[in-house]
Amino acid sequence: MTTAGEVGERALIELMLRQITPMPGMPVSFWDDVMAISLGDGRAAIINADMLVWETDVPRGMTPFQAARKAVVMNFSDLGAKGVQPQAFLSSLGVPRDFDVEAVEEMARGFEAGAREYGGYVIGGDTNESTDVIISGVALGVAREDAIIKREGAHPGDILSTTGPFGLTAAALKILLEGYEAPEGLRDTLVESVYNPRARVVEGIALAGAGCMTASIDSSDGLAISLYDLSRSSGVGFRVERLPATPEVEAFAEFHDLRKTDLILYGGEEYELVFTVDPGKLEDAREALGAVGCELLELGAVTADKSILLVENGAEMPIEMRGWEHFTMGA
Repeated sequence: MTTAGEVGERALIELMLRQITPMPGMPVSFWDDVMAISLGDGRAAIINADMLVWETDVPRGMTPFQAARKAVVMNFSDLGAKGVQPQAFLSSLGVPRDFDVEAVEEMARGFEAGAREYGGYVIGGDTNESTDVIISGVALGVAREDAIIKREGAHPGDILSTTGPFGLTAAALKILLEGYEAPEGLRDTLVESVYNPRARVVEGIALAGAGCMTASIDSSDGLAISLYDLSRSSGVGFRVERLPATPEVEAFAEFHDLRKTDLILYGGEEYELVFTVDPGKLEDAREALGAVGCELLELGAVTADKSILLVENGAEMPIEMRGWEHFTMGA
C-alpha cells in the first residue's frame, strides 16, 4: 500500500485528476488558484475551496476567531490573485460534540470579520459532527472571463514581481511549531503574521484593472513552490536576483544563525501575490499598486529556460522545490 504521506499533496492531486473529466469550456484550467464556471455571457463564476484542520493547520496560541478569519483570508486570497473581487463566503464547520459553544460563536464572528474586511458576505454553510475541528471554506466571485489573471501567461523577458517581502511566517512557524526562541518584541511581530494574515485582494484587483499582469499566483505555499507552479503553468523559468525581507526576518536569522534565504524561499502562509509583468507596463503596475498603498517589489526576470535559479553573490544556484505541502509537513 502506498500512503498519502509517501507521495505528498501534489502527487495525490495528480492521481485524483486522472479520474476526473474536465468540464467543457472551463475558463480556468486545473492547477490554478481557483475554479471557474462560464455563465455564458462573457462572465464566469469564480470559486475557491480551502480548509483548516485544527490538529494540522492551527498552531498553538491561535484563537477560534483568528482561525475562522484565516479561513476566509486564505480563500479570498486566491480570488485576489486572479484579480477577482470576492463576493461571498460559505463555511462547512465540523466540531466534536464536546466542543465549546462559545468557541463556535467566536468562529462565526471571525467568519464575519474576515468576509467584511474584504468586501464580501457570509451567505451560509453547513455544520456537522467530527473528531477534530474542521473549517472548510468556499469563496465566490464573478468576473469577465477575459479579465481573469491565470498562472499561465508569463513570457520570457517579463518582470517577476511581488506585493511584499517574505520570511516572516517561516520564522513564526519555527517559533510556533519547532520551539525556537526570540526576544519578546520580535516574537510578537513574527507570530502576528501567522495569527492575523492579510490577503492582497485590493492589490490583485488593482493590478488586473491596469492590464499589466501576464500571470499571477497566491504564495500561500511559499515563494519557491509558487515559482515552480507558475513555471509549470506558463512553461517558463525564472532568474531571481532580489529576495525582499523585513528587518525582523534578518534579526531572527542572525539570532539563530539561520540562512535568511531559506526563510524567504521555503516558508508558506504568506498570501503575497507573486506575478509577472510586461516590461513595457512596469510603471503602470507600480502606479496601480501605489494607488492602493502597496509597493511593487521586483524579484527578477522570466526566462525561456525552465530552470528556476537564484543569483546570490554573483553565483547562480537552483532554487529547490520545497515549502508548505500537506502530508509531508509537520504541524
